[in-house]
Amino acid sequence: MNKFKLLACSVLCMLVFTFSQAFAQEKMWVSSDGAKLKADKTSSSATIATLPFGKELNIITLEKRWYRVFTSSGETGWIYRGKVSNTEPEKDEDDGEESFFDDLPGTSIQADASDSSRSIRGLSPEANEYAKSTKTPEKYKRALDNAMAITTEKREVELFLKKGKIGEYAQ
Repeated sequence: MNKFKLLACSVLCMLVFTFSQAFAQEKMWVSSDGAKLKADKTSSSATIATLPFGKELNIITLEKRWYRVFTSSGETGWIYRGKVSNTEPEKDEDDGEESFFDDLPGTSIQADASDSSRSIRGLSPEANEYAKSTKTPEKYKRALDNAMAITTEKREVELFLKKGKIGEYAQ
């Protein structure tokens, strides 16, 4: 009878530990728009789902650079650690999406479509006036215009990461 009690106690302890682990899962959030939930812990494995920015994930385990996770919608798979954050992103009151620029000091400047299109063509009239008042050399304004004209598409970034074996593509 003593062995039976010991076995029952061991099984009960194991069940309590297992269930407490399941209920105490660490939570993380997707920090990269369009992050891929993969079937295995490699970038070349099948994609189970494309996860939106801010999606809550429950961590099962961490192996090397990959988290095994499950989502509230029942999907289980692997996600590269660089695509998640351990802090929940705050929602922007304006459009519901977080912006990197929201937390920068002095970012009370509001932009609209006309500001954006004007910046594509160079400095805004206000920025030009400021540059003149501070006697910013013309070569710096041209350098900024050149830098602002550079664009990189998402597929180019992915190709760069793959060829360089960087991030989730590192082996």
